[in-house]
Amino acid sequence: MKEFELKYGCNPNQKPAKIYMKSGKDLPIEVLNGRPGYINFLDAMNSWQLVMELKRETGIPAAASFKHVSPAGAALGLPMSDTLKKACFVDDIKGLDDSPIALAYARARGTDRMCSFGDWIALSDTCDEVTARIIKREVSDGVIAPAYTEAALEILKAKKNGNYNVVRIDPDYVPEHQETKDVFGVTFEQGRNDFVINGDLLKNVVTENKDIPEDKKRDLVVSLITLKYTQSNSVCFAYDGQAIGVGAGQQSRIHCTRLAGSKADTWFLRQSPKVMALKFKPGLGRADRDNAIDGYINRNEEDVTADGVWQRFFAERPEPYTDAEQRAYLDTITGVSLGSDAFFPFGDNIQRAAKSGVKYVAEPGGSVRDDNVIETADSYGMAMAFTGMRLFHH
Repeated sequence: MKEFELKYGCNPNQKPAKIYMKSGKDLPIEVLNGRPGYINFLDAMNSWQLVMELKRETGIPAAASFKHVSPAGAALGLPMSDTLKKACFVDDIKGLDDSPIALAYARARGTDRMCSFGDWIALSDTCDEVTARIIKREVSDGVIAPAYTEAALEILKAKKNGNYNVVRIDPDYVPEHQETKDVFGVTFEQGRNDFVINGDLLKNVVTENKDIPEDKKRDLVVSLITLKYTQSNSVCFAYDGQAIGVGAGQQSRIHCTRLAGSKADTWFLRQSPKVMALKFKPGLGRADRDNAIDGYINRNEEDVTADGVWQRFFAERPEPYTDAEQRAYLDTITGVSLGSDAFFPFGDNIQRAAKSGVKYVAEPGGSVRDDNVIETADSYGMAMAFTGMRLFHH
């Protein structure tokens, strides 16, 4: 296939639209079902690179959940505790423990279920039946993977009344080194960011604490590879082989850290005993449960425990989750890793990170206030590596 005609571009008024190879070669993808759009393909190309690199550097199957060209979640296919399965709404999935790629997507989708609503999915390995069964019941736009089993493809083709987007990509495809894009009629050209992120990037530990265990190095690599394909400015919290909070596209780095930290806090709090004990109204949809849990934890637009409100979501009225209770639970969390796509200009980022249990940090360094940032990290006993490499993505 030399080119693929799209219904429209970013918006319905942007026509005509298509994807194609400037070299005239065949596209490295095959649309097996549906008709993906412009943004779908942007998500597909970015998310595929992310999971491909995670798999290459860790040797573990990986998955990502993308929305608007940034990851809502990215994860390795590591075992899940019973609590985490319940928090991710996959405790009833048969065969989950036997499918690393299904575990990876269950984690990625479960990172930030509100932001993953209507996501684009990327899988580093063949999509099997277990993974397809998870995808089937979630609101999602499409999936890209190197292959699909017959059973998985049959399940996915039936989704969205037969219109679900299923894309196969050639796993051996290597893009040209130079890449271009047009903005306002002007063509921009640059070398593709093929910088390799691995444990060697973490050798320059600048804090008094020099100890970064191997599993934490893995988490830092997960955070940095995630950032490589996240709209900048960006910060990523990682834990147990997955990104648990991504702060993307903020103009201020402290806003990135606050956003990512609040998402990481919500991820941990979803697994707390008080949230695990919530009794939902029978028949409540998955998205409504996600909204209710987020409202219960973060107390946003309405008080879901208030009379006249709780009845819409719960079988029993839950006691409010107070700030003191949440803080007490979060204070038990430690060992979280944090990556930043550019240097921290002030120590306030480290202070905010500490509130979410961060003990390991990777950032480029190079700020005129590096000494202040290092001193702040030392005050919390953190181990921080300067990578020397910025990872902006636009």
